[in-house]
Amino acid sequence: MKSVLIIGMGAFGQHLALKMVDLKNDVMIIDKNEEIVEELSSIVTDANIGDCTKEEVLKSLGVSNFDICFVTIGDNFQSSLEITSLLKDLGAKYVISKSSRDLQEKFLLKNGADEVIYPDKDMAEKLAVRCSASSLFDFIEITPDYSIFEMNVMKSWIGFTIEEINVRKRYHINILVIKNGKNVLTMPKADYIFQREDYVIVMGKSSDIIKLANNI
Repeated sequence: MKSVLIIGMGAFGQHLALKMVDLKNDVMIIDKNEEIVEELSSIVTDANIGDCTKEEVLKSLGVSNFDICFVTIGDNFQSSLEITSLLKDLGAKYVISKSSRDLQEKFLLKNGADEVIYPDKDMAEKLAVRCSASSLFDFIEITPDYSIFEMNVMKSWIGFTIEEINVRKRYHINILVIKNGKNVLTMPKADYIFQREDYVIVMGKSSDIIKLANNI
């Protein structure tokens, strides 16, 4: 469990707050919009109304006591930049700021952000990758080149073992999990025989996996 401060209760900030609460974290929120803050006050650990571009407001929150401070203001970059900088000046341990443009990301990193998130860009890129092959369901990017993907089993694999197909050498991927209905097999052994209803979670170079998925 972590203690988090979320500044800015736009759509993204609200979703973040609700999920953080769902994951059993202590969540304090703050926004200038009294109506939104009151609506969420019964759900989060603490809720405040205030303008975080004012140093005295941030000081009153005790920002150095939080494990993570999120700046999720999306419609006023100047405010986001000011708040990010003030948080670091006041001793915030780790600041994650929301960006909507590449240039904003650079400025935020130079002015105190430990990490910058770019939800619109990230979602667009993830959607593009997923839709590039009809057999891909979801993926997690590990590095710009390598990812973990969930996909259908190759038709040509059905009835053969992992060892017989020689998956790692032939396709340059590692099979982490095999799912069949409610059955989940992690780190499957080489003698596992693929079945028609299988889904696989694989790790490897993104380009290799997408190429493989396009041939299913």
